[in-house]
Amino acid sequence: MKFERQWREIFRLAATGLLLFLFLFSVSLVAQTPKKYPPTIVFMTDFGVVDDSVAICRGVMYSIMPDVRIVDLTHQVTPFSILDGARFLFGATPYYPEGTVFVVVVDPGVGSTRKAIVAKSKRGQFFVLPDNGLLTLVEQRDGLEAAREITNRDWMIGAKLSSTFHGRDIFSPVGARLARGEDWKNVGPELPLQNLVRLELAPATLGDKELKAQVIAIDGPFGNLVTNVDSELFTKLGYKLGDKVTFKLADNEITAPFVKTFSDVAIGEPLFYIDSRGNLGFSVNQAYASKKYNIKPPVLIVIPRKAN
Repeated sequence: MKFERQWREIFRLAATGLLLFLFLFSVSLVAQTPKKYPPTIVFMTDFGVVDDSVAICRGVMYSIMPDVRIVDLTHQVTPFSILDGARFLFGATPYYPEGTVFVVVVDPGVGSTRKAIVAKSKRGQFFVLPDNGLLTLVEQRDGLEAAREITNRDWMIGAKLSSTFHGRDIFSPVGARLARGEDWKNVGPELPLQNLVRLELAPATLGDKELKAQVIAIDGPFGNLVTNVDSELFTKLGYKLGDKVTFKLADNEITAPFVKTFSDVAIGEPLFYIDSRGNLGFSVNQAYASKKYNIKPPVLIVIPRKAN
C-alpha cells in the first residue's frame, strides 16, 4: 500500500508538472504570435456630412469587407479644392502603416474624361482616387511605385454607373477590395507615372538674398496661412525666435515677429511660427490673417535673409 501511494503521488506530481508545462508553452506561443489588426481604409471627401453620401460609401465598403476598419480623415475638405485634399493627404500618410488604403474623393471633374486610378507609393500604401493632382505632395515626398487606371467593371458596383457619384460606384468598392487583399493589378492597365496629373505648385526656392515660396492653404476655421516652407529651410534665412521679419505677401508688405505660439503677441497682431506639420505659418492672434490681408491661395510670399 505504501508503495502504491508513493507511485500515485509521483504520477500526480508528474501530471501537475505536465499541465503547468503545457500552460506555459501555450502562453509563450500566444506572446510570440503577432496580434492581427483589421485592414484599414482612410476615407476623405469634400462631401460634407449634411446628407447620406458618406454613409452610403461606407456601406459599400462594409458590404464588401465587413471587418474593415474605416478612419474618416475628413469630409470637410473645401469643396472642389484639390490643393486642400492634397495637403491633408500629405499630412496624414506618415502616421499610417504600409498596406493602408486611402480612398479620396475630391473630384470636381467627376463624370468627365479624367481617369479613376489606384496608385501605390514607395511606402507601400495604396491610393484610390481621381487622377487630378491629389497625389502631388505625397509623390514629392514618398515617391510612387506604380499606378493603374480603374477599368475592371467587376470591381465596381451598379449595372449602370452614375455620372456624378463615383465615390459610391468606383472608389469605395475598389478600396474595399484592396483592403480585402485582392491583387491590385486586376483593377486595370498600368499607367505611365509621368502621365499622371500634378498640381502646378512652385517649390520654395532660396536665393542669395531672399526666399520665394507660396502660401498653399488656409488652415481650417482660423484663417491661418500655410506655406510650403519647412522649418529647416526657414532656419537658413538666419532668423531666431523673437526676431522681426519684414516680408512681402501678395500685394502686402508686413512686419511680424517669429515666435513660438500665438499668445506670444498681442491680440490682433501678426506672427510667424512653425506649425504642427513642421511648416512656416503666418497668422494674426485671434483673428483671420486670410481675411485681413485678402489672401486666396496659392499666392507668392517673399522673405529676405536676415541682415547681418
